[in-house]
Amino acid sequence: MIKVLVLYDEAPAPERYAEHVVLCEQVPGATFRHGKVFGAPAGEPKHRYYAEFEFADLDAFKTAAGSPEFAATGADAARMGVPFSVEFASL
Repeated sequence: MIKVLVLYDEAPAPERYAEHVVLCEQVPGATFRHGKVFGAPAGEPKHRYYAEFEFADLDAFKTAAGSPEFAATGADAARMGVPFSVEFASL
């Protein structure tokens, strides 16, 4: 299983993020989840919002990563103006 983790420094505006979710749900072969970060073990959390794409395997991830739908999600996230980071994980 492959996960793409997206961590936002601030929570995006809910109405604007709802538009972004529509794009994310179009990525082929992906399950998309997202939600508010509510805490950390000590002090305030570094990030305020979380999103992830989940893929069955590396081949599914590679196919999606090369798709126009996946590219559109990255471009749209940048247009939201909320700083974020992206990491890939293999489970």
